[in-house]
Amino acid sequence: MKFILLLSILDAAAAFTSPFRPTPIITTTKHPNHDHRLYSTYDTDYSETTLIDIDEEAPRDIPSMEAWSYEMGAQRTDGFALTTDDGGYNVYAMTNVDLPTGSPILTIPEHMILSSNKAMAELRTSDMSEAEKIVKSVNAESEFRHYYLMLKLLVEYEKGMESPWYQWMNSLPRYYTNAASMTPFCCLCLPSLMRKLTVQERGYLQRLGVSSIKMVPYLNEDTKYDVDLCTWVYQIVYTRSFETADGDLKIVPLADMFNHGAYPEVESSYDEEGNYYAYTTYDVPAGSPLRMSYGDPTNPSFLFARYGFLDESTEATFCKIIPEHINKDMEELGYAHNRMLFYKDGNVSEEVWDILLFQHVSSTKIGDKRALMEAHRSGDYATKQMLHEKYYENTSAMLLEHLESFLEQLEKLSSKAGERQTELGDHPRLPLILAHNEFVKQTFLAVRMQNFGY
Repeated sequence: MKFILLLSILDAAAAFTSPFRPTPIITTTKHPNHDHRLYSTYDTDYSETTLIDIDEEAPRDIPSMEAWSYEMGAQRTDGFALTTDDGGYNVYAMTNVDLPTGSPILTIPEHMILSSNKAMAELRTSDMSEAEKIVKSVNAESEFRHYYLMLKLLVEYEKGMESPWYQWMNSLPRYYTNAASMTPFCCLCLPSLMRKLTVQERGYLQRLGVSSIKMVPYLNEDTKYDVDLCTWVYQIVYTRSFETADGDLKIVPLADMFNHGAYPEVESSYDEEGNYYAYTTYDVPAGSPLRMSYGDPTNPSFLFARYGFLDESTEATFCKIIPEHINKDMEELGYAHNRMLFYKDGNVSEEVWDILLFQHVSSTKIGDKRALMEAHRSGDYATKQMLHEKYYENTSAMLLEHLESFLEQLEKLSSKAGERQTELGDHPRLPLILAHNEFVKQTFLAVRMQNFGY
């Protein structure tokens, strides 16, 4: 049955037609810093084992994945290439030629795509009730789509080279720097919001890990109790799957090499048959990366927690004002992580000032609180401005207090992390955590300078 499945997929690849027929490019763009992690050869000897090596230092076989994607029917434009700046840990897509707006970049046929809908149709059998019961008992039912994608990857991992996705899985990263990969000490070096997100991400891993996977009837015992393996497939699913309009979660091989960009060069779409298409969103000059959006660029803490990178290109970041209680009035005024912003140039979003004003008048001037909400709902800008001017001395003092206290907190956290930098073998993510804290610090300093002159 395994070979029948593989043959059916290859038949589908042969039958697949694309709206464009670019010349396939099978060679990977080499970088001066490349090493063994990226550039393994096509004729790698797999005779000793058919299982993928998931050690953090294991090589990523990118060339074999590229050859496989072509054989499976993937199409890519002239100039599309994969490259690396760090010796192979991060491999990403770029273009070697100028691409005008609307240029097709990739077409990936449906049979290559892994999806939660297909995984659940295949693997959600009647004897999965015990495993699902455990997932439900830890309030992780909302993560069933991710869970079944993880199980799909484990099933394919057990097949070794007989899996149609073997070459793709063997090209994936083993080393991650996101929240799920951090040590408990790393978490102690993060500011409040980032720590909260880290605990949340690590919670997903704990709830969907060995404790529930060990009850899956069709996995072998070695797989069920392999914590490192379960963590690896968790990382693949949570960092490479994206939700489509119909609620499906999809992992698109080759397209999963698009990095994140605050101003993405790539727009993705699917046709009625489920085939994937990527097009340029604007004129992209040769030598540029090809990037998509992983989420709100004004929330770099989430991007760091989920994906493990620091997006320093973002113009703004969440201001880190986190009240104990957030009521409906505050949400109406704009309390949200993507609206309560500090900008790198030192400016502060209107929503921050509105929330500070609301907090002040809520405890001192109930009549002015009502006036603020009425003015906001009716679009009475003049009244809102009058209230802001009336209480500016108070709200600016609140802002300064927040800036000073958070900067002090960052200094303590970074000092704690710096003291352990000599122990990078135990805490290898500390340099990135320090970079995150420094990025936030510089934004807060810019706001203080812009608003208070020092």
